[in-house]
Amino acid sequence: MDELELLKKDWKKDKSNFPKLSHNDIYKMILKRSSSIVRWIFIISLLEFVFWAAIAFAFKDSKEIKEFDNLNTDYIIIPLTIIGYCVLIYFFYLFFRNYKRISATDNTKSLMDNILKTRRTVKNYVAFNLVYLVIATSFALFIQFDQNPQIASMAHQAATNGNLFVFYARMISVTIVFLIGAISILLFFYWIIYGFLLKRLNKNYKELKKMDI
Repeated sequence: MDELELLKKDWKKDKSNFPKLSHNDIYKMILKRSSSIVRWIFIISLLEFVFWAAIAFAFKDSKEIKEFDNLNTDYIIIPLTIIGYCVLIYFFYLFFRNYKRISATDNTKSLMDNILKTRRTVKNYVAFNLVYLVIATSFALFIQFDQNPQIASMAHQAATNGNLFVFYARMISVTIVFLIGAISILLFFYWIIYGFLLKRLNKNYKELKKMDI
């Protein structure tokens, strides 16, 4: 329980002996709490990036990754990777900027605006990661259809048997199931971590709104 909540609890227990806090005192507590939340959003986003980078490094020597790397994928993978890293770096910058702005805020209206900007940034960050996952998986599937000799051989055999449509439908269906599973896991993770932080940030916003009325 944070400092402001503890004070509220004490007020209810003994209002006569507990000193009344000024508007500025409450504002400073909310500012401190909001700054801490946004700092954690920035830190967690970096830790998330390190986690996925570690996963990619751990599996870089796997058979599947090596087979995929042997395909002619540079014309797609390199631009896609560069775009992904550039957008992620931009989001990290936005998270850090939001933290610095909130930490230096000196009035209720500005703090409320910065909280709203932080919430939008987090939602856009989550949306980008999910959209990027769908795009990257779609490109990977296209490359497999276009260049993987095993897939080409299976497609040729399916065409010979008159089952080409069934073959492609099955491959696409498996990919869709994979995407649904991956997106569900990511959404759960984002809901647990970022959702919890945004909920606390939204609570701060509501308290500031009451003070500003």
